[in-house]
Amino acid sequence: MRRSFIKLVSSSVLVFFLLPYKFLYSKTKKIINQNLSEEQKNILFNEGTEQPFSSQLLTEKREGFYHCANCGAKLFSSSSKFDSGTGWPSFSNALPGVFKTKIDYSFGMKRIEYHCANCGAHHGHLFNDGPGKNGKRFCNNGLCLIFKPIN
Repeated sequence: MRRSFIKLVSSSVLVFFLLPYKFLYSKTKKIINQNLSEEQKNILFNEGTEQPFSSQLLTEKREGFYHCANCGAKLFSSSSKFDSGTGWPSFSNALPGVFKTKIDYSFGMKRIEYHCANCGAHHGHLFNDGPGKNGKRFCNNGLCLIFKPIN
């Protein structure tokens, strides 16, 4: 009995630490953009977070649209972007139907997490402290977005 238990524990530890790279990402999420960096993959597929105030998109002021870095889906208009002071690109509204949400209990609190409805990639969290009528703040990781200006 003891030998069986030791085999079970040791094989579990081996499986946990030696999983192939491709199994780290959820099966419901697919890498479409093969040019994603390791940091982007971690955020998009392992629900990671970039360092605050590290995104170049924080200072982006041009008119245009923000797209999913993985699948290219159009997510936000520049007209909904605002400076929340949090260190991540923030938006008061998303385009209709572009996100699916789920409850996230990490960090000991209840938060609403949102994912691209097209490819399932994680983008950020939705809070009820934004400006405007709806009071929403989409707090997005900048590495998950590609900005395309209107010419």
